[in-house]
Amino acid sequence: MSVFTLTLCIAAGVGLTVTALCAIVRIVRGPTILDRMVASDVLLTTLVLAAGMDMVIRGHTDSIPLMTVVAATATLATIVVARYVRRRGVNETGPPGLDDQPGETSQGASNV
Repeated sequence: MSVFTLTLCIAAGVGLTVTALCAIVRIVRGPTILDRMVASDVLLTTLVLAAGMDMVIRGHTDSIPLMTVVAATATLATIVVARYVRRRGVNETGPPGLDDQPGETSQGASNV
């Protein structure tokens, strides 16, 4: 492995590590479920990228099933959480704008 390739691998590894750590911080801090879901997607995408980087460095294709399963899990989880948030929002507060008076925005202030 040449010095240039080694440098690129180290830089990519550091970048993926920083991305994963930032995503973990966002998962822990939140504050909303949507923030946590986006961070979870970023973390899973980082995992897929790390597996892809391993395949490129070592010259194999053994990680493709892992990458496919992780990507499918991330997609399914995003859909499930989006549906949950949508149903929870409609059930708890009703449709948007239901409590608004004519001529008022949802903030309660006039547009004039």
